[in-house]
Amino acid sequence: MTGSARNFLEFHDIPEAGLRSIIARAGEFRVAWEERALPQNLVGRRVALIADDDGWRNTSAFDLGIQAMGGICVHVPIGFSGREEAGDLAGYLGNWFDMLVIRTKELSTLKAVAAASPVPVINARTRSNHPCETLGDLAYIKSRRGSIDRLKVVGVAADANILRSWAEASIALPIEVVQVYPERWHISDAALLNRRFRVSTDMGELLDADIVITDSWPGGAASEALASYRIGSDLLERLREDAIFLPCPPVTRGQEVTVEAMEHPLCQSRAAKAFLLHAQNALMEWVAV
Repeated sequence: MTGSARNFLEFHDIPEAGLRSIIARAGEFRVAWEERALPQNLVGRRVALIADDDGWRNTSAFDLGIQAMGGICVHVPIGFSGREEAGDLAGYLGNWFDMLVIRTKELSTLKAVAAASPVPVINARTRSNHPCETLGDLAYIKSRRGSIDRLKVVGVAADANILRSWAEASIALPIEVVQVYPERWHISDAALLNRRFRVSTDMGELLDADIVITDSWPGGAASEALASYRIGSDLLERLREDAIFLPCPPVTRGQEVTVEAMEHPLCQSRAAKAFLLHAQNALMEWVAV
């Protein structure tokens, strides 16, 4: 972990036992949410929500979850590319808030904030990683399969934040993650390479996968270079009958997925993304202890 606070900047910041408890707790929060009986575990907690980047799903879920658990959420309209140093801003925010939830472009900026912050910092997305998204997906997978152990996760995606967070997860948890994509877009970051993560160009890796994820095509890529990595219903029909297909929103139909693939029974994106709220609530509860 970074510093002494319970920060969540990268997926593997939290030890395996902590991650397992958060994922299990997310399932309990799902039930409590449906019964409108969410535990009031953030009563008296003041949380700064900073969105220094585009996007709406997980920041909206953070806002809703904080309030639903009795906390106070304040949208702080600051950016980290102005005159004030990130460390200075962290100190000022620490005067008023008990937790900082930050969506910003650079992971390095987030780390600078966390290093100076007297209160916990949660990564609500950077261009380098998106650990809350992966946490939510794992909570959904556990609800469906009963376990997250020994999963084979195949990411048909370039080196970008969604896939990188799954690589981070393979460091912390007993899951195998395989990137399947043309070589020029393979992950090569030494900090992410580990015995449970590997790269390939072979779409045959999907045939015995438990989970298949996608992400948007990289900018500037020629469609002919990536056409063979498009997920269609014909491919989904060849996967295991209990496989889970999780295309990452925003989905670009006709590029990384076909229209028919989004309507296939193995596609569980909408149901899985419901767990983003529950996993983030469980994470905030864990961080606030």
